[in-house]
Amino acid sequence: MMSTMTSAATERHAQVDARPVLSITDAALGYDGRLLWAGLDLDIVPGQFVAVLGPNGSGKTSLLRAVLGTQPLTRGRIEILGEPVRRGHRSVGYVPQQHLADHGTPLRARDFLALGIDGNRFGLPLPSASRRRKVDAMLDTVQARAFANARIGSLSGGEQQRLRIGQALIGDSSLLLCDEPLISLDLHQQRAVSDLIDASRRDHDRAVVMITHDVNPVLDMVDTVVYLANGQARVGAVDEVLTSRVLSELYETPVEVIRARGQLVVVGLPDHAHQGHEHAPHHDGTAH
Repeated sequence: MMSTMTSAATERHAQVDARPVLSITDAALGYDGRLLWAGLDLDIVPGQFVAVLGPNGSGKTSLLRAVLGTQPLTRGRIEILGEPVRRGHRSVGYVPQQHLADHGTPLRARDFLALGIDGNRFGLPLPSASRRRKVDAMLDTVQARAFANARIGSLSGGEQQRLRIGQALIGDSSLLLCDEPLISLDLHQQRAVSDLIDASRRDHDRAVVMITHDVNPVLDMVDTVVYLANGQARVGAVDEVLTSRVLSELYETPVEVIRARGQLVVVGLPDHAHQGHEHAPHHDGTAH
């Protein structure tokens, strides 16, 4: 198994508590008689940025569900800050796949953010000055102050995604899980959202695990890649995993990885690599 930390990440976190935020040991996951992936060993330390890649249907979202405690592993174990994984862990923030709110949704942007503080409690939240200050600070962090009192259903996809990230961050999580946070966003919005996520990592030493169909928008942020394909899991630095040799081994067919103008392009993926239920296929040849 390849190293789960790059030398740059190791140097960056040399002075940080070495205890992993997330530890996955000898893990396998499958259901309905189908093995999604096996042999996954991964330790993620504070401030580390991990990108999860692979074809549709390879089990990327299922991996996040396992970390969230909503999908049991077939084998192995997952620990968060040294504790067995459980549903609703307060140290885990989660940005789900994007679904635009209905236009008539009456919830204001600031109230949507506040659900990250007390959305797991019964009854209406009690107003308080400290709670309002926390919401106002997060509105500034995700650059949403201008539409703080707007109904979320009236906001653009990029604006709604900023609020989802803010909701995941406002609880002071140690680990941020992001399931395709850039999908359906234009290039400008992709960069803005990526920068928000990366800033939360750098400023608060928060570990990030992001599923993405295209690693290029976050290529300069990523320490480690987890690539899932054909029931296997490969872990390592970008230049260790996203290579012609490794992807050819995973897919059992010749695959070529090309670097062009600072972008990674994967050529020759088999047709079945684009099939699955997680997302619509991505056909432009970028690494995914």
